[in-house]
Amino acid sequence: MRWVFVRDVSGTHRDEYFFTTAPELTPSAVIGHYCGRWNIETTFQEARSALGLETTRGWCKNTVLRAGPCLFGLYTVVALLFHALPAAKRTGAGAWPGKATVTFSDALCAVRRWLWAEAVLPQAGDGTALQKLPDPIRELLLTTLAPAA
Repeated sequence: MRWVFVRDVSGTHRDEYFFTTAPELTPSAVIGHYCGRWNIETTFQEARSALGLETTRGWCKNTVLRAGPCLFGLYTVVALLFHALPAAKRTGAGAWPGKATVTFSDALCAVRRWLWAEAVLPQAGDGTALQKLPDPIRELLLTTLAPAA
């Protein structure tokens, strides 16, 4: 077993301890492997908060085994649709001080907004109902319908 202790001499972060069962790894490699997990951990956290991962309501073994892959598939579809949207359509993101990047909730909101505007609402009436609304009302409607719950 290899144990790596990291101390922040500036005092801005807490001390960290890393363990591995691969003693041939250098301390830098151990820390590098940990840092490489960040994207995976973020994916799981966002899938839990935005899509309900690990909150299956089913009791059947097959239901539980299907839920995870289906939710990760949904996560992937949302990410792909968001990146396929033109930059002008990537709207509806919540902003706060210090926020530097788009979160999954922002992407989900933009995809929902696009789906409401392009697929769901145009089917109402003769297909021009959304276009007949004044711009402020249309924006209010889409802003209300799109955010992730």
